[in-house]
Amino acid sequence: MTSNDVTSNDVTGDDRGRLRVGVIGADTGASWAGVSHIPAIHGLGTLTLSAVATRREDSARRAADAFGAARWFADPFAMIRSDTVDIVTVAVRVPAHAGLVRAAVDAGKAVYCEAPLGSSLAETVELASLATSRPAVVGLQGRLNPSVRRAAQLVHDGAIGRPLNARVVSTTSGFGPVTATNYTYFEQAASGAGLLTITAGHTLDIVEAVLGATVEVDARTGILWPHPLVADTGDRVMREVPDHADVLARTASGALVSVNVSGGVAPGDAVFRFEVRGTDGWLTLTGGSLFGVQGGDLTLTASTAFDAPDRPASANASGPSINIGEVYAALAADLRTGSRSAPGFDHAVHNARLIAAVAEAAATGRRVTVAAR
Repeated sequence: MTSNDVTSNDVTGDDRGRLRVGVIGADTGASWAGVSHIPAIHGLGTLTLSAVATRREDSARRAADAFGAARWFADPFAMIRSDTVDIVTVAVRVPAHAGLVRAAVDAGKAVYCEAPLGSSLAETVELASLATSRPAVVGLQGRLNPSVRRAAQLVHDGAIGRPLNARVVSTTSGFGPVTATNYTYFEQAASGAGLLTITAGHTLDIVEAVLGATVEVDARTGILWPHPLVADTGDRVMREVPDHADVLARTASGALVSVNVSGGVAPGDAVFRFEVRGTDGWLTLTGGSLFGVQGGDLTLTASTAFDAPDRPASANASGPSINIGEVYAALAADLRTGSRSAPGFDHAVHNARLIAAVAEAAATGRRVTVAAR
């Protein structure tokens, strides 16, 4: 058996007219989907959690019961094919993204895939080339945080004058001296999931949301903990990817930006701070979470008065579900109106190229021009 209905009707009660979301990777354990996607979906009146899928029947059943999904699937591809799902969410390990995304696109479904989209730049480009008919969005959710959107508006409107320079500190509890068996794949270069592609990718995307596209970068990266301890086994593994990065960038707005991205910070000390100085004033975004900047809310302060940021789109959203809810709200609007307000797969390609430029700059010691979108 690969699937089952928890309820007997396809669409019932308040679910009528709502877009139906099926989440792959919604495990009741320590899953990202469980703390972010599920509460975000439940808080939006335009969506309903139609299905969950994992690789095992027992975990799929538990997830459906715990998260209030109408049905469960032990075969993610069966869920993708189901006519009870309008939006397929891919919230699993990065190496598994490609096969699931291809299947969802082939099935004519809208897709929401976590970032990074592919395990390499080439794979990201290939997946983006497939998504041409239905909306396909990537989880670069930090740029849609209400405070980030308001900061971008202030810069666009000239409220702080011409942007001159900015400095960013972005930290996460991941990629430190201790890991666990379930997360050792983060240490492998081939997985495409590391501090550069995740924490730096989200961080630089927020910088671009406020100050415009990055046009060139210098960078230094390092491995500060080359043999992290696997806490549940006592073994040590080799880390193949950087756990620290310093990036110097110039953006299309002309601003010079210094970005410090660090892993291995204690959960209570994980912070994000983004300071922008302009000819006529300043603004600052602060916050942070153990997941990194994408996993929490941000607070905006500025030298000039501004309208308060919008309330989160997802009712009662908190922590990781705030920014995820903004992406779902944008995707729902795109599906209903034909707009393209959520970050699409083309945006994923740009982000992957930006991170590839950072990696090249760090490896060669030379300044690298970032390809224009």
